[in-house]
Amino acid sequence: MATILVADDDANIRELVCLFLRNDGFTTVEAVDGKQALDLYLQTPVDLVVLDIMMPVMDGWSLCKELRRLNADLPLLMLTARGETWEKVKGFELGSDDYLTKPFDPLELTARVKALLKRYKIGSTHLIQFGNVTLDRQSYKVIAGEESLTLPLKEFELLFKLAGTPGQVYTREQLIDQIWGLDYTGDDRTVDVHIKRLRERFAKTSDFQIETVRGLGYRLEVKHD
Repeated sequence: MATILVADDDANIRELVCLFLRNDGFTTVEAVDGKQALDLYLQTPVDLVVLDIMMPVMDGWSLCKELRRLNADLPLLMLTARGETWEKVKGFELGSDDYLTKPFDPLELTARVKALLKRYKIGSTHLIQFGNVTLDRQSYKVIAGEESLTLPLKEFELLFKLAGTPGQVYTREQLIDQIWGLDYTGDDRTVDVHIKRLRERFAKTSDFQIETVRGLGYRLEVKHD
């Protein structure tokens, strides 16, 4: 499952883009400006970046240049409200792989994202399977042995995120940003509540466990016989 970083100062654009990407099975991370996007990239494994040109603090030009300096093999898709040729040329010169002018069709954006990932040979999947457990992102169902469960959306997304990279530790802040979004204003203890519910639901499942890493956060460990 690929993780897409979406950097745009327009909350409506971020919400729309992330909704369509998540519906196609991708994990999304959001940033409101170039600097925050760069910080998130340095903290979180990211497979592709969708970035707006006109952003505060650090614009898309600077972000593109810095990301390309850090990683020559990171797919970059630029968004802009204007479609002048010179902007496209400048974007490509700075290292952008593709370009989309606002307003755009979200289905075209997801198609371009998939094409870039395919070009870079970065895979995405709707399914995660470990032991006797299968997570299906298309139906939002969990199959544990012969039992099929339908989880509340946030519980499923949380489990899918942890299971996508077994052994990796995620802080509460990272999980809030990636599952609930940057606009979430509630208490980050909600992560603890959802983790508790997942542990209770799968208390009889011996294929995995969600571990608390004291002072850091949570990780999912797959049990091996």
